Amino acid sequence: MKIRIDLTKNLNENASDYFQKGKQAKNKAARILDALKITEKKLKDIQSKQEQKKAEETLIQKRKTEWFEKFRWFYSSSNILVIAGRDAHQNEQLVKKHMDLNDSYFHAEFQGAPHCVVKLEGKKIDVETKNEAAQFAGMFSKAWQEGFASVDVYSVKPEQVSKKAPSGESLGTGAFMIYGEREWFKHQTMECWLGIEKMENSYRIISGSKNSVQTHALVCLKLVQGSDKPGNAAKQIKKWLDYKVQENKIGLDEIIRMMPSENIRLVLPKA
Repeated sequence: MKIRIDLTKNLNENASDYFQKGKQAKNKAARILDALKITEKKLKDIQSKQEQKKAEETLIQKRKTEWFEKFRWFYSSSNILVIAGRDAHQNEQLVKKHMDLNDSYFHAEFQGAPHCVVKLEGKKIDVETKNEAAQFAGMFSKAWQEGFASVDVYSVKPEQVSKKAPSGESLGTGAFMIYGEREWFKHQTMECWLGIEKMENSYRIISGSKNSVQTHALVCLKLVQGSDKPGNAAKQIKKWLDYKVQENKIGLDEIIRMMPSENIRLVLPKA
């Protein structure tokens, strides 16, 4: 071990210098140990949260989804399935592959609206289902995102929906021509109801008009136009649903899939 001696200082002064350096080194070592303890605690907290999140994700009940759940969908208060496309490709697929001659077609009079098909399966469409399908077609159109208070919606028979374009024109993916008379549903308001439905061994999120959701859901709430992003709104919804139905394990992604895509405000029901 080498010791440096400052020749300008006497022995006591040199000894005092080394004493101070030793004291500083000891304090520094103590601070390092404290920092290590804090870091270890933070790492343990992070690990604990990760393990808790993993456990919660494992608990989320995996249920078998229906074929139509890749689309937007709801069951009317008369228990009739209504489906709408999420994008141009789904709109094309919905009309070409899933719309039968006995079904009914709905569309909002707004650019960027989804094709909406009421799957009647031999039944006759009732007034309630018509009104609920019209509101559904409106709420998931871009009229919501662009801040329109209402939108007009029309309905036609499947044979009136055609891929045949006027002479000299062409239709892109998801685009169709409508021929003949239309049944109109004027001034469909921009509100979406969302609820949680009890399945046999699990739960699922449903959305649509007030009547349709209240018919099938255990609890429900209203979404209107606002400024919240879907992710933020979904967190609030999940917190409320977890409080109301404590055994449910619905994930945020499923909630987001059932909401309008932008500009949302949550209206919680009064206790």
